Amino acid sequence: MMFKSKIKWVALGGLVLSFLSLLVHMFLANTSAELVQYHVMTGFLEDLNVNVMGKQGGASRKLWKKVKPLEALQPYANPRKKYPVPVHKNNGFIHAKIFGGFEKIRSSICDLVTISRLLNATLVIPELQESVNSKGIGSEFKSFSYLYNEEHLINSLKNDVIIVKDLPPKLKEARKRKECPIFKPKSSASPEYYVKQVLPKLKKGKVIGLVIIDGSCLQAILPPKLAEYQRLRCRVAFHALNFRPEILSLAHQMVKRLRASGQPYLAYHPGLVRDTLAYQGCSELFQDVHTELIQYRRAQMIKQKLVHGETSVDSYIQKAKGLCPLMPEEVGLLLRAMGYPPMTRIYLAGSERFGGQRVMIPLRAMYTNLVDRSNLCNKYELNKLLGTETPLPLSPFNYTPTRTTNEWDHAGPRPRPLPPPPGRPIYQHEKEGWYGWIAEKDSEPDLSAIDLREKARRLLWDAIDYVVSVEADGFFPGFNNDGTGWPDFSSLVMGHRLYEMASSPTYRPDRKFLANLFNSTRDNLYFPRRNWTLAVRKHLNNSLGDEGLNRQFHQSKPSSFLSHPIPECTCTIFKQFGNTKCPKWLKESFTESKTQETKITDENEQQPDDETDDWQSGSEDENKSKDSTFEQDSEIDPND
Repeated sequence: MMFKSKIKWVALGGLVLSFLSLLVHMFLANTSAELVQYHVMTGFLEDLNVNVMGKQGGASRKLWKKVKPLEALQPYANPRKKYPVPVHKNNGFIHAKIFGGFEKIRSSICDLVTISRLLNATLVIPELQESVNSKGIGSEFKSFSYLYNEEHLINSLKNDVIIVKDLPPKLKEARKRKECPIFKPKSSASPEYYVKQVLPKLKKGKVIGLVIIDGSCLQAILPPKLAEYQRLRCRVAFHALNFRPEILSLAHQMVKRLRASGQPYLAYHPGLVRDTLAYQGCSELFQDVHTELIQYRRAQMIKQKLVHGETSVDSYIQKAKGLCPLMPEEVGLLLRAMGYPPMTRIYLAGSERFGGQRVMIPLRAMYTNLVDRSNLCNKYELNKLLGTETPLPLSPFNYTPTRTTNEWDHAGPRPRPLPPPPGRPIYQHEKEGWYGWIAEKDSEPDLSAIDLREKARRLLWDAIDYVVSVEADGFFPGFNNDGTGWPDFSSLVMGHRLYEMASSPTYRPDRKFLANLFNSTRDNLYFPRRNWTLAVRKHLNNSLGDEGLNRQFHQSKPSSFLSHPIPECTCTIFKQFGNTKCPKWLKESFTESKTQETKITDENEQQPDDETDDWQSGSEDENKSKDSTFEQDSEIDPND
């Protein structure tokens, strides 16, 4: 009996231990699922560029050096004339609604603050319709605070404009009764438009509403006498308009991960946005359903009179004119021609990447360390930004079989052959693709609740990518100055980098020139001649300096001041570089930072070059041998 009782106790103990083991395994599976991506990412980063100490070869270091001619430019957006502080007794309140994505929101807010100063009015924190229209976003956020830090904006601009979170109760009721006048200004609206047409209504009703659709509500270039308003735009965009702390914290963490072991990284924004591609008629650069989607969107734009032209456009003629983006494969070839090693760290920015992963395959094959936020962050970190979202109800899927039991009952005398089985139902999860409608309908369906929420989330992803791109050691745009007249992501990043660190490498390529270069060697893209490589290097190196800035000034600044905020928002350290001298304190800080950089540079130059130089010299020797072969016999095809 004692023996049997012992067996029972052992069996019971085994069951208890098995149950506890099962619980532990379930707990570990739950917790590690969120962190597994981070561990993979960490291992990936440790296997990146060069060695653990973060050394780089001489040839690679040259690619990350500062642009010496631009070192004299320093950010200086403070008022330079008599600048009175705003008072609470003013002409009234301005309430605004902003439509559009990240770029339009950022540009519009800067214009709104400038207009409020111009009209001596109080600005109410604007409503971002992209987040307002999304049902059930984090309950702790309002529309503006979903993306930006309200308190920081109000406090930073207290000497420029009075900003409040809401209208006074009486004016709020008047707005609900639709008693306040509403204006829909164009992006080219002049200061005279606001002074002559908007100001009288503001003084009369004490509140006006602005609806901003085009991403701007004030012309980009203002008269010289209004230079202080341009500097106000810079103070808003580059100092006051901060993202909320959770976004900044994660973005800075991503920058640290990219710079692990002391390595620099290049940020690249493809600019493959459906609306922009449709505007310029670049559908033939893509395949399959993506071509149809671009053409459909272009037809819509023609109906809305946003585009004047035909639906079908020769995309290759447009590309030759520089009106279509540089495709990721072309960007990879340009970076190879510049001498960037295959293990260079490249951050892929942008929440919308039209064409999907297919168009990124050639670039990823050339540069395996191509990463985006999904590689650098785990799902837990990204979901923390979203807050506590309300669950969306799943749309029910009602499937009615084509053949009912009634047909079976009246199918003839028995025994009989069975009628054909009903067709396989197409389930809802198979039709939720954002382009699934194009095979069944002639019109694009309205956005679902899930689509609206995803559009709101894109604001957060763009905000993260914006910070990572601005702080990058180099930046390459795929489609800046896109010709639409709307603000674009790449141009805003380039303007911010030009303001904060003008000498940091920021490429400003001429797409028309590069299109002709690619056409000249279309059959030998991966084995170009030496003169082609030298032409690419010369053009891209020149784009870093005065030549690129001059092109940016003529092409981008007329549509977006924030894309080229010089000379209004900068000063110069040396007299020969301009008329606006920097104040003494700024010169002293520049001298100190320059001294520290010189010490670091001297230490790096004393270190021996590593394998990166061997790769570079090897590739150059290989190119030389290939070039000599091409010069001896031009009929030899390297692809054979």
